Amino acid sequence: MESISAEIGGRELIIETGHMARQAGGAAVMRYGDTMVLVTATSDKREQPPRGFLPLAVHYVEKMYASGKIPGGFFKREGRLSDPETLISRFIDRPIRPLFPDNYNYETQVIATVLSTDHLNEPAIAAMTGTSAALMISDIPFAGPIAGVRVARVDGEFLINPYPEQAEQGDLNFIIAGSKDAILMVEGTAKEVPESVALEAILFGHKAMQPLISMQEKLQKKIGKNKRVVVPVKIDAKLMKDVEKYCQAKLGKALQVKDKGERYESLDALGQETLDKFYNPERDDESVGKTVKGIYGDLKKQVMRERILKDGARVDGRSLTDVRPITCEVGVLPRVHGSALFTRGETQALVAVTLGARDDEQLIDNLAGVSFKSFLFHYNFPPFSVGETTFLRGPGRREIGHGFLAEKAVTALLPRKEEFPYTIRIVSEILESNGSSSMASVCGASLAMMDAGVPIKAQVAGIAMGLIQEKKKTAILSDILGDEDHLGDMDFKVAGTEEGVTALQMDIKISGIDKKVLEAALQQAREGRLHILNIMNETLTSARQGLSQYAPRFVAYKISREKIRDLIGPGGKMIRGIVEKTGAKVDVNDDGVVAISSRDHAAVDEALEMVKSITQEIEIGAVYHGPVKKVLDFGAFVELTPGTDGLVHISQLKEERVENIEDVIKEGDMVTVKVIGFDKRGKLKLTMVMN
Repeated sequence: MESISAEIGGRELIIETGHMARQAGGAAVMRYGDTMVLVTATSDKREQPPRGFLPLAVHYVEKMYASGKIPGGFFKREGRLSDPETLISRFIDRPIRPLFPDNYNYETQVIATVLSTDHLNEPAIAAMTGTSAALMISDIPFAGPIAGVRVARVDGEFLINPYPEQAEQGDLNFIIAGSKDAILMVEGTAKEVPESVALEAILFGHKAMQPLISMQEKLQKKIGKNKRVVVPVKIDAKLMKDVEKYCQAKLGKALQVKDKGERYESLDALGQETLDKFYNPERDDESVGKTVKGIYGDLKKQVMRERILKDGARVDGRSLTDVRPITCEVGVLPRVHGSALFTRGETQALVAVTLGARDDEQLIDNLAGVSFKSFLFHYNFPPFSVGETTFLRGPGRREIGHGFLAEKAVTALLPRKEEFPYTIRIVSEILESNGSSSMASVCGASLAMMDAGVPIKAQVAGIAMGLIQEKKKTAILSDILGDEDHLGDMDFKVAGTEEGVTALQMDIKISGIDKKVLEAALQQAREGRLHILNIMNETLTSARQGLSQYAPRFVAYKISREKIRDLIGPGGKMIRGIVEKTGAKVDVNDDGVVAISSRDHAAVDEALEMVKSITQEIEIGAVYHGPVKKVLDFGAFVELTPGTDGLVHISQLKEERVENIEDVIKEGDMVTVKVIGFDKRGKLKLTMVMN
């Protein structure tokens, strides 16, 4: 067994190998405190036919035993990956994918299994570096090493791999992956921080991860396997030249068609024309056809990139900084609590907001324990949005990732639970897509929440930035199209308000970007975001007053903890009576917060009055009006509030002496009394108030 360690975030991180999972291509056990993650990287020995993409699968798996828990549910075992596990799998996949050879056609699988967690040192962050370590010591060709860290800012100070409580207190929380010389991925949230702070955090994280990269280099030199040799694909130089000569000029014209559908038709037609020109299935081997298609695809990418770098002209004719035309509509769905239709060029998001009560919260059961989530953001990408007819299935990794990013972008603007105690669900339906539907979802969500009357303090907008980089030439693109995303070198999404950044997501398809490019991209993104916000503010600048008549009314009322028992009553009698009489939902938590909700707004008012009546504090000297519950020889018991009564002694019924109590008062009478104190047993003493 080999072991190597480094100090990260003030704690020792250890990489061990050679002890567990020895038949995997490469295996590394990451130990960070009492958190342990086993990461394996294995690649099939049989090469597969080229598919046009890297056959890589990354799975981050949390085992409940790692936290000393038995899984819930009927089967009592781990099932399909949860949304958080899927998101972390994406975080790991994104920075490593560009670092494999272009023509690596071997099925490759990375599995990161959480074996133990101390709830302080984050297993996901350890898994990112562990993935690189497993790949480095394996025979899999990989242009690493890389490492991952989390950066938070608390009280103006940056922290590396903060504990969960520290991260919650901060105003910035980024996951950053990078190599020795460059930044590869950023994902995170912030509370309207300036772009300069976001950049500083990214650079701080990149510097802090260097010991993790150095220790992997040392480990590889010591025990790393010989890497597989990937033979570059040889392309017929004459065929390449002939194809280029035949279609390069035609490609330039086809790429200038502004409409996406028409452009794709032109490009497909030219591709088929080129294939027919240079490939005869009756005469040529099938590989010739594949080669012609490959040359045409590479040439299409080259022509588009050269045109942008040389002339600053994009596919749809915009300049590098132009944002496509935007329209904003709100209240488009009459029965929905809040809705918006956000259209930017050929990308369109229909966003709906639904308000619910406490029992609509999502139950989360994971390694950290059971919790409830009251803000949900779901993103749907149906095939018709891109003119396709693929099989309709549940959300995949992309949908989950886009929804998570949009959710984090608007979370910083949500009102506190005490101010707006609703469960909020946002659903973004992508109706058209040609670039950055996740950022359209952010804009639509902001507008829809304001339309629903959710008191967010400002509009939130998002924009996707692109990059074309060849040697010393660089072009940063605002509001990228789908083609520019696919054929470009970077997808950098930035969301925020006029005040600052609330979310970032950056993916790099090259070996990384430097500080200068990142700084310029952030500034250009700010300018684009402010432009979008100006257009959104022409539609709504603040939340509507009041809620939709179709939204449930929800109020929260605080009672003393001592009164919780009175409100619930014996066997739940009191609270059940309120529900049966009014039809409203009534919940009370251990802190004394009573949540009342109903679609019948009058029912909420009635239930609230009943709660107040039951739980009001009895004050000495206060006057109450209530029924006589019981008459005895020495006095009468009067109910002041439901469940609370006091005794009017016979001597307190009238100023003159009373011989027979029933001559003055009878059971069921409504009387007015005043609280004058407590007897020796702590029972309330009352006196009659004469009308």
